[in-house]
Amino acid sequence: MENQKSLKFQDCPVTFTMRKIGGKWKPIILFLISNGVNRFGAMQRGIDGISKQMLTKQLRELETDGILSRTIFAEIPPRVEYAFTEVGESLMPIIKSMKSWGEQHM
Repeated sequence: MENQKSLKFQDCPVTFTMRKIGGKWKPIILFLISNGVNRFGAMQRGIDGISKQMLTKQLRELETDGILSRTIFAEIPPRVEYAFTEVGESLMPIIKSMKSWGEQHM
């Protein structure tokens, strides 16, 4: 690896990754979905302290970034489920590493 003292913001892969999955809520959302929690209400119950508005915002960002897909079922009441896209699946080693690190250092 080339030794560099600084990277331009747009050239930093860690910054790019953090812009996609960083923050307070996105890693938790991704972890829940990886464990089969794919409905809005279940996610909200599984994340202590998140508001409906914030969960909606985070899910929309993850969908816009191509990490999650949203499926709307034509039922009454309507049912919406979230799932990983291929790009989202490629993030699973990162999420699993975060889980493992947390288990070792809690």
